[in-house]
Amino acid sequence: MSTPTEAVGLKMMADNEEYQRLQEAHNQYAAELDRLEAKSFLTEDEQLEEVRLKKLKLRLKDQMVALLSRAGTAA
Repeated sequence: MSTPTEAVGLKMMADNEEYQRLQEAHNQYAAELDRLEAKSFLTEDEQLEEVRLKKLKLRLKDQMVALLSRAGTAA
């Protein structure tokens, strides 16, 4: 059973190119983070990359939530 927010998100995923672009980038960063987190040891550069990816991923999530919020108030 989906919540109203999830329903708006699914509609955005189907209809909104910006949301789709953000979601794809978010998924790409998540995959890169998974690759780094699978390592038993990270070099200093990899640690910095991990932090950078987490920040980018969070920024994208914030942008997606903002789009959902605007869509929810417009509906």
